[in-house]
Parts: sequence; structure tokens; C-alpha cells
Amino acid sequence: SSGQPVVLVRHDSKKQGSPLAPGQSGNDLKSGIDGPHDLFVTKTVNSAFYGTPDLDAWLKQEDINAITICGIMTNFCCETTARMGGNLGYDVTFVLDATATFDKTDMDGEVIPADQIARTTAANLNGEFATVRSTAAVLGS
Repeated sequence: SSGQPVVLVRHDSKKQGSPLAPGQSGNDLKSGIDGPHDLFVTKTVNSAFYGTPDLDAWLKQEDINAITICGIMTNFCCETTARMGGNLGYDVTFVLDATATFDKTDMDGEVIPADQIARTTAANLNGEFATVRSTAAVLGS
């Protein structure tokens, strides 16, 4: 409703058996996310900057120098896109509570809770690749 351009990104995995492969339920956009948009990017790797059409070229064509990132997964696609955006010179806002991740098991078999993974991603990104903010802060509420 702010008039800002919206880019939707979908991960179309090429990995055999991946829940993100086309035709699998994990490939579907979440309800409410599939609305009006200015660009739709499909990708097969973690970064939206390695998708089709070329996100970087489109942003430059539209004279856009700032991006706001939300989505799934905090520590994979969202973080990778934020890092690349920062490296490409964009002013990146990473909306932590508008991303989601899941528990992960480390190499010793210990479970790392999703909230700890998200906090670590935020600490890694903030001030280096992006400014990490909350939804309320971004919306000014």
C-alpha cells in the first residue's frame, strides 16, 4: 500500500526429491504472498540475485538502490540475498521477524533452535551487510 515496488522470489529447486522443486507443495508461494508484484524472480540457488529475470539488472533499470528482505529461510535464501545485496552496494533492510527458519542439527548432532539461528543471522548481517529491523520499525508503528 506504500507504493514501493514488490519483488516476489520463488526457489525452483533442481535437486531430486527437494520440497522446493516445482510441483511440490514447498514450491508454492504462501497464501497472501502471491499478490500484486512488480517482478517475479525464479531461482535455483539461495540468492535472489542468481535468478531469472536478473534482479540486479532490474533494480538498476528501475533506479532502485535500497531493498527490504523478508521470507523463508532466514539463514539461507534471505541471508544470502542480503549479503549479496550489501556486496552489490544496495542499502539492505533485513526484516528479521518477517523471515522464518527452522531448527537445525549441527555436525555433533546437537539441535540449534530456530530462534538462535535467526539471532545469529541478525548479528552476522547487522551493520555489515544490512540493517536489521522489525516489521513494526519498518512500518513506523
